[in-house]
This record gives sequence, structure tokens and C-alpha cells, in this order.
Amino acid sequence: MHTHHDHKHSHTHAHTHHTHTYDTHGNMTCSCAHQHEHAHSHDTSEGGCAGHDHSCSHRHDSGGHTHEGGGDDDEDSDSCCSHDHHSHNPFQSFPSYLPPAASFIMLLTGLAFSHLFKFSFFAGFIEFAWYALAYIPVGYPVLLSAIAAFKKGDYFTEFALMSIATVGAFSIGEYPEGVAVMLFYSVGEWFQERAVKTAKGNIKALLDVRPNTAHVLRDDAYTTVDPQTVAIGETIQVKVGEKIPLDGTLLSDKGVINTAAITGESKPQTAYCGDTVMAGTINLENVITVEVSKAFNDSSIARILSLVQDAASRKSKTELLIRKLAKIYTPTVAVLSVMICVLPALFVDDYIFSEWLYRALIFLVISCPCALVISIPLGYFGGLGAASQNGLLLKGAMFLDQLPKITTIAMDKTGTMTQGTFTIQDIIVSHSSYSTETFMAYVMALEAQSTHPIAKAILNHDTGATLHSVEEVREMAGKGLVGKVNGKTVIAGNSSLMREYAIETPPTDDIVSSVVMVAIDNIFTGYIVIADELKPDAKSAVAALRQLGVQKLVMLSGDKDSITQSVANELALDEAYGELMPEDKLAAIEKLKKETNGLVAFVGDGINDAPVLAASDVSMAMGGLGSDVAIETADVVIQSDAPAKIATAIRIGNSTRTIIWQNIALAFGVKALVLLLGALGIASMWGAVFSDVGVALLAILNAVRLQKMRWDS
Repeated sequence: MHTHHDHKHSHTHAHTHHTHTYDTHGNMTCSCAHQHEHAHSHDTSEGGCAGHDHSCSHRHDSGGHTHEGGGDDDEDSDSCCSHDHHSHNPFQSFPSYLPPAASFIMLLTGLAFSHLFKFSFFAGFIEFAWYALAYIPVGYPVLLSAIAAFKKGDYFTEFALMSIATVGAFSIGEYPEGVAVMLFYSVGEWFQERAVKTAKGNIKALLDVRPNTAHVLRDDAYTTVDPQTVAIGETIQVKVGEKIPLDGTLLSDKGVINTAAITGESKPQTAYCGDTVMAGTINLENVITVEVSKAFNDSSIARILSLVQDAASRKSKTELLIRKLAKIYTPTVAVLSVMICVLPALFVDDYIFSEWLYRALIFLVISCPCALVISIPLGYFGGLGAASQNGLLLKGAMFLDQLPKITTIAMDKTGTMTQGTFTIQDIIVSHSSYSTETFMAYVMALEAQSTHPIAKAILNHDTGATLHSVEEVREMAGKGLVGKVNGKTVIAGNSSLMREYAIETPPTDDIVSSVVMVAIDNIFTGYIVIADELKPDAKSAVAALRQLGVQKLVMLSGDKDSITQSVANELALDEAYGELMPEDKLAAIEKLKKETNGLVAFVGDGINDAPVLAASDVSMAMGGLGSDVAIETADVVIQSDAPAKIATAIRIGNSTRTIIWQNIALAFGVKALVLLLGALGIASMWGAVFSDVGVALLAILNAVRLQKMRWDS
């Protein structure tokens, strides 16, 4: 993300690390880390942050290719089925349907002249010229692509196969079939491109819902500006029906928000003063004011868009395997087709070259692996899009493959299976020097430095006391906080933290709630009892996971063991461990990975969960309540914080895997059959092209089904 100037960069370099980044509209821009000689021209005539156009042109000594930033990234461009029809293509200026339509009309007219009207003049050179003209609109772009690929040393592309097959058909006088092969191939390609664009567009449209304006309070009046110019801490106003432009804290007493774009939840959510509201959500009732807490490019919706764009470029193992297979499969079939044409001359008595060449050409046509190479990425696009629509962000297509293999799920307690919105039940002050108000003033000053749900609960307890100044604060993961408040050392946390500082504490094991113990100047001063409750869908989430075949459910919590066991019993989990440090959770995950045949997933939300999220086979983070560290580390982000979405993610993974393997079986099965029939001389070139295009279209339609399915139950 950049500030808004109009930059034009020209770089020449020998060794470049080239990466793709995305601008605020989800378009690809280029970023390079390199040592280079450079000439920059900065045009800042528009000044400040008014607009942004960053075009970046790179000349690589090794490849000579150019990237222009700002266009949509077709991340399938490396596949043999991507259309890279050269810039010299004269048909590019026409609507995409016009060249195939012209070829189709000329083909039908030629067939009518030959077989229906049987015109005597329609023979020899005239027939050849007619079909050659019919061939050019669909064949010329493909021939150009084949030549471009040849220049790059890529000899076995589908463009080459189609060019050889159709030129070969012309050479033996099968003009209509040569035109038909290229025509139907082009039509199939058009459908494939449309399907991929639709799948990518669905992901983008779903997420790129950020508004272009913000009403910000400046000089005692609301001014409409670009959201990117609004600073953290400024106040913005959101009218009824408008999208909230930036993440922030609600200043109004109450707001009713439609969060569907972020969380996938259709039911409007009620937010109260002090609650966090997210960019991209819609204000449904009354004008509200919001204090901005994050810059535009760091907002929830910007993060989501970035994650999904990155996910689309991270291939699954199945996808990568199919691409590798295509690179072996295509040249193999090309060699076999030559053998079909030539070898029979050695042992067939009445060998006719044109007849065996025709069979070889059929073999070439059907060998095109496009149905596989296109429908599989499309399946993964469908899965990623479906996940996004259901409030799930997957950081790569590979996780769609891994989700169905999960057999063990370990989960955090606070904020994951419980609400994470604590309330203070009791305040016990055991030191006579401190009143409840004074005691809470010290604790609240320290807890204000943390984002933990317990800290938020303590801060929500209004005592009216003025908060003291705080210095030297340390947050000790899984234990609590230590810092200097008003010149005194304050320690607030669990019994483990107290033991670390050799502070004697009264027994609290019989309290089945969270206890925050407090020591001031190394003397135990009192404790606060805080209660949490299960999320409404926690029990149904566990039942759904059991139904999906997850064999083991384990709770790993830093909270008191008595509370952890109580919650685990209520949810009917298999195992539960409390009072765990981050390193203990890590050891528990490693142990589960050794004991489990399938994959181990971990679901968490806090800073102390980050190491475990990184170590598990599949990691999921609660995206609403969760810390930024957890969200950055996780493979799957659950935007709505609903445990039921864990099962939804696995269902989407199951459906995606099923559809992709259906497509693989369909493509290989039909191709094997037609290859055999072609080699035996039973199938014609018409049959070959119809079967190839038919399989590709069926695979596409099957993949598109993913975007229409429902996974609620």
C-alpha cells in the first residue's frame, strides 16, 4: 500500500527478487527487492494523497518480460491453458464472441455448399480458400500464441497441439474438420476464461466493499474526504445506510450494524458505546460517530482482501501435481501421435499415410489437458470464494486440501469456545492500606496496557477513579502483567506469575472462575473474580465436528485447570489441560501430532496462541476478537468468531476435494476412451473435439457448483 503520488519507475537489473503486491482496489502491483541502477521520475502534481497510480516497468536480463502494475493478476498465466494471444492479434479490438461467430457462419455455409446444395464450383482452391478464411479468425490468435511459446522454448503447449492438428487436417484435405477443431477449441476457451473471471470477480466483489469517502470531524465541522487521509484518533460520522469506512471504536450510545461482508453473518449486530466496529460493515439505524483506531490500509476489510488475493496465488498440492502431470502428459501424447502415424508403415500391408496421419491428429486433439488445468484452479477459486462468503478466510488453496484430513482438533478456551467477554463477579481486597477504589485504580492502570479479554473486563468496571501513569510494562504470555504504576511495582495475573515473584497467595482452587491476583510492591493485595460463559453455538459446533468424523477434541488453556475441566466437561470434549504456558501448549500439540494418524488443527485467538498456531498442521484463528498476531499466523481466519464455522470450513474442504477429483476422473476417463477409439480409427476428429470441449465445459460447470452450495449444516 502506498501514499498517493503518481510514480513512474524504470528499472534495469540483472538479478531481481520479484513479488506481486495488491493495491487498495485489489489490483496487482509490482514490488521488487533488488540492487539496481534506476531512474525515477516523480510526478506529484496532484499533490498529497489525492490519487494513486503506480506503474512499474521492469526489464529482466534473463527473460525480457514486462509486468505492468495495476492490472488484474491472472495467476494462472503459467498454465498451458492460459490465453496469451499476442499483442499483434488484429482480432483483439473486436468483441470476444465475434471471431468465433464469423468462423461458425462460414463453416456452416461451406458445409451447406458441399453437402446440401452440392455446388460444383465449391471445390479445389475455392473450397480451400473459403475454409482458410473461416479458420483465420479463430486460428490466427492460437498460431501466434504457439509461435510465442516456441520462442520461449515451450514446445508442448496446447496452442502448438491445436495448431499442428488443424494445419495437419488442412494438409490432408479435411478443411471443415480443421476449422471445427479450432472453432470449438476457441469456444471452450472463451467459456473457461469467463468462468475463471467470474470466480475471481466473486471473491473480489465479495470483499472489496470499502467505501470511497469518510465524513471526518475537522475544525468543528464534518468534511467528506478520502478514507486514506483520515488519521488514527480522528472522529468520523457514518449516516444510515452508509458503509463504515475505517475500523474504530463506537462513540455513539448504540448502533445496529450489518456485518455480513466481514463475518458472513446475515443477522444485524448491535454495537454499544466503546465496542469495536469494522470497515466495510453497514450502519442500519441512526447516525453514528466512530473514533478511528486503524489506518485505511490496516483495516479489517483491507486485511481480508489482501489475504484472499494472496490465497489465490498459493497453489494446492493437487493443483501443482496436475500442472506437473500436464507437462509430462502433453509431450508424451505428442510423441505417441507421431508413432501412430509412422510405425504402422513397418507392419501394415495396405498402409495409407493420410489415413494414419488423420488418426494421429485425432490423438493430438484429444491430448489437450485443458479440462484438467483449468477446472482444477477453478475448483479451488470456487472453494475460496465459498469460504469467504461464509466468513472464512483461507490463506491458500492448499488448506482446502488439508481441512478434510483433520482428525484431531485442539482448541483454546477463552475467546474461542467461550464468549471472551468477561464480567467481574467479585473484588476481594485483603490489604488494609487499600480501599476497593484505590486497589482498582492501580489494577486498571496496568490492565489498560493489554488487549486480553480479561483486561477489557477489568477496564469495563467503572469505579470513577483516575488512572495513574504507567511505566515499564511487560506482558508475560499466559501469566499476566508487570509494571510500575504511580511509582509502585504492580503484578497482576495468575498464581503462576505470583509464584515466579515468590509472593504468597491464599488458596483459590475452589473458585471455578478466572482469578486475577494482584500484588503491589511484592505484597499480595487482593484478587478479582471474573466469569466467562460459553458461546451460543459452542455445543452444536462440537456435535457437528463429531458428525464430520473428527476423532479427538482437546482443550488447551492457560486458564485455571478447574475452569478448563468444567468447560470441557460441559462441551463433552475428550481431553482438557489447564494452566498451560505457550511452551506447554506447543509441547501438547507436538505430542498430539505424534499420536494422530491424520492432521492436527488448533483453534485459538490470543497472542499466547501464536506459537501453537504456527506449529499445528492447520491453524484457525478467531478474526473478530483475536489478536493481530494470531490472525497473521493462522491458516484459516474465522471472521465471525463462531466455533460452528470450524465445521463449515471442513465441509467446504470436503466439497472442494470431491468436485476436483470428480473433474480429474471425468477428464482422464473420457480422454483415455477417445484416445483409444482414435488410435483404432473408430473416432473421428469431430468426436475428438466435441469430447474435449464437452469435458472441459462439464468440468467448469461442476466447479462452478461450489459457489452455489450451502454449508450451514
